[in-house]
Amino acid sequence: MEMETPIKVLLVDDHEMVRIGLAAVLGTEDGIEVVGEAGSGEEGIRLAQEYHPDVVLMDLVMDGMDGIETTRLLMNQFPNLKVIVLTSYLDDEKMYPVIEAGAFSYLLKTSRASEVADAIRAAARGQSVLESQVASKMMNRFRHPQNEAPAHNDLTDREMEVLRLLAQGKSNQDIADDLIIGIKTVKFHVTNILGKLGVEDRTQAAIYAYKNGLAE
Repeated sequence: MEMETPIKVLLVDDHEMVRIGLAAVLGTEDGIEVVGEAGSGEEGIRLAQEYHPDVVLMDLVMDGMDGIETTRLLMNQFPNLKVIVLTSYLDDEKMYPVIEAGAFSYLLKTSRASEVADAIRAAARGQSVLESQVASKMMNRFRHPQNEAPAHNDLTDREMEVLRLLAQGKSNQDIADDLIIGIKTVKFHVTNILGKLGVEDRTQAAIYAYKNGLAE
């Protein structure tokens, strides 16, 4: 039987013990390979250029270049890279800028090792993960003002169903199974949703859904 290609993960954190712990834990997970460890944002960019990882686990607060700027530079160079923020911080001034910079998922360092591994696998499938406290903060902060007509008013009832499932991190196949429709139909709806909301990708659509109180 042909072995599946492992998900290549790069660790970027300025605390050596954190990197050692993560590398040890993820090294026991099937289908995940830690290809490099960086102690700074600058080193993270260099190692990403060398190893071309699929997923980067990114700390936010580091000496020199912080996680926000590192994420922004990585996404400019590697648009398909999935950056998962793994941090102790829930501060608005850190959380929202790194998401806007292109972070795919946001986890706290209090997350269980299994949750981090699941988030890596989800990212490899194109599914973003937001820690529950992060999702709650986003929904509370970004509710759309009632006196403005939100873009989602143009969505059909079916498109709203697809958007809610998309915001839960479900894949096109999951959405097709849940709604009992074809996957081509799901792709058609997703394309329409992105166009109507004026966003570029599924992550931004999910963020929009949380901002406007459309996702549970």
